[in-house]
Amino acid sequence: MALPFLLLALAQPAAAAAASTVPPFRVGPPVWNPTGDYVIAGQDEAGYRRWVMQQAWRPGLVSSFHRYLMDNQVALIVPTWQLLRTASDWAKCGAEPFEVPPIDEWAHVVQTLRFVRDYVIPAVGPVEPVSAYRNPILNQCAGGARESVHMSMSAIDLVPLLPIDRGRMMSRLCAAHAINGPRYNVGLGFYAKLRFHVDSWKYRTWGRNDAGTLACPASPPRPAPVLVAPVATPESAEPPAPVASSATLPPADPLAPR
Repeated sequence: MALPFLLLALAQPAAAAAASTVPPFRVGPPVWNPTGDYVIAGQDEAGYRRWVMQQAWRPGLVSSFHRYLMDNQVALIVPTWQLLRTASDWAKCGAEPFEVPPIDEWAHVVQTLRFVRDYVIPAVGPVEPVSAYRNPILNQCAGGARESVHMSMSAIDLVPLLPIDRGRMMSRLCAAHAINGPRYNVGLGFYAKLRFHVDSWKYRTWGRNDAGTLACPASPPRPAPVLVAPVATPESAEPPAPVASSATLPPADPLAPR
């Protein structure tokens, strides 16, 4: 009976030595995932692909919206499919994760996208929309303001795709907005973490930084004429007719239905 205990006693120092040679566990840097707090399964790329094919009329309507953005030279600033995201709380509200806004609202997003292209992306790098058009029922359920311009497709909530801290993001966007916001009639707002709002309804700012003070210091708006470029009239929502040569087609949205 003594032999097993002897062998066990001899094995313990060896086991302890082996354990001491195991390298310590190291925690790697956190993964940068700016959309993780706002986009759940169903509102991601795979969810869009499922949604657009669930109804026979959806591919044609999405294509019409994309062609409208092309006509106004604001397509592919962000992927078209991401502009169809509704509210982040769509699932809680029993709503659709994506929705093409009514045709008579399409013009309202053009000026917003111009500001995103001309000043937001140069300030903070590429961005991803996490919420754009919300119909009135969904807007109310999601806690949107009663007069929210998300209901008119003027507003887009975005997050930066390149690593940046919240303070630096705010300072860069506030500076761009103070100088150029009046010309575009742009509203700029900040929410928790890295989510921010851009619209072209009225020049204004809101939101607070991590210190609890105003994100954008209050200052008189610079006198500048509002920049209103012509906006093309939306086409019919019918699918496009066949064309003789593919060379005449505009560049395709990478996620538009084929």
